[in-house]
Amino acid sequence: MIRFAAVLSLVPLLVTTAVASAQTAAEKHHSDCARDVARYCRSKMNDGDATVLACLKEHRARLSKRCARTLTEHGQ
Repeated sequence: MIRFAAVLSLVPLLVTTAVASAQTAAEKHHSDCARDVARYCRSKMNDGDATVLACLKEHRARLSKRCARTLTEHGQ
């Protein structure tokens, strides 16, 4: 019973760590294309992620290598 309580007390810590890791990964991917979005898709920034993604795809030939690689890695 004590072991179960000890494990149960670690669950919030593990969940918090997992969420923080996911957010950090997402932030990294956003930062990979942040300059490209600002340069080519500034007018679309408030129209949602799907619209910005479509804009990046339209300008794929001019994107930075880092942003193009990130899009490719995510099947875009």
